[in-house]
Amino acid sequence: MSEVKLAAESRTEFGKGAARRIRRDNKVPGVLYGHGSDPLHLTLPGHELLLALRTPNVLISLDIDGKTNELAIPKAVQRDPLKGFLEHVDLQLVKRGEKVQVEIPVHTEGELAPGGNLLEHVLDALPVETEATHIPEAVTVSIEGLEAGASVLAKDITLPSGTTLAVEEDTVVLQVLAAQAEEGAGESAEGEEAAEA
Repeated sequence: MSEVKLAAESRTEFGKGAARRIRRDNKVPGVLYGHGSDPLHLTLPGHELLLALRTPNVLISLDIDGKTNELAIPKAVQRDPLKGFLEHVDLQLVKRGEKVQVEIPVHTEGELAPGGNLLEHVLDALPVETEATHIPEAVTVSIEGLEAGASVLAKDITLPSGTTLAVEEDTVVLQVLAAQAEEGAGESAEGEEAAEA
């Protein structure tokens, strides 16, 4: 997993007005917390942070005021619902070798059995516990030849070494649904029309 270095500044101004001023300067307000220390309010470079957050569970090396270096992972990211720009970010302080709980994306490979079946992602991301500096970017699951009614459980997914499940082993992650027959949909519509008349 790659480590992204960001220069951050501690901030003392709070509230909506201060946050708007920070965002006007193409920066993002944030909070760093963890390990029982007081939350540290930060200002982060907007563009660099946006690029870093494209990687799920990215490990961020923060150079705070040019004095201290801290490692963190993103815990909560708030975006403007219309324009999509970053409004605020919560970062969790981590240490090398420390175990953290994160969710890693579930990717699939292969083709389902013929017949127009549908694949449902019950979980888009799998909760796991892993070392903070070795968080897997994703897990890949083969769905080759799965038929309607088949499920992939959390325990069926091969995890990288040093990573363990943070959910029950029998949690359904993926399931294959039978395609709905179009004739049945047409018949039910006709039945509704007859009932309305």
